[in-house]
Amino acid sequence: QVQLVESGGGLVQAGGSLRLSCAASGSIFSINAMGWYRQAPGKQRELVATSTNGDNTNYADSVKGRFTISRDNAKNTVYLQMNSLKPEDTAVYYCYARLTKNRYNYYNDYWGQGTQVTVSS
Repeated sequence: QVQLVESGGGLVQAGGSLRLSCAASGSIFSINAMGWYRQAPGKQRELVATSTNGDNTNYADSVKGRFTISRDNAKNTVYLQMNSLKPEDTAVYYCYARLTKNRYNYYNDYWGQGTQVTVSS
């Protein structure tokens, strides 16, 4: 019922920029948090940035000062503006949302299908 659809990935040269978007749709009562994780080949999935209610944000140390997470709550959409990209940013980026489907249920976590970001030297 709930879907997270990402877009904006692609191939970019080092120093370039990309903006990722993720829209949540379906049976949604409220969203507690949205964010982005990434997974490089042979490595564990790691947090990139999260945004909780109240505009509280959290960033991985490796992206601080370069990436910016933002949300459009009216559209249930989260963005990740990625500037000054480095080859080590290459990974599959996954959208994340923590939400409730109705007023009676506790939260559930959902993931998007992932979008590839490749940064060339």
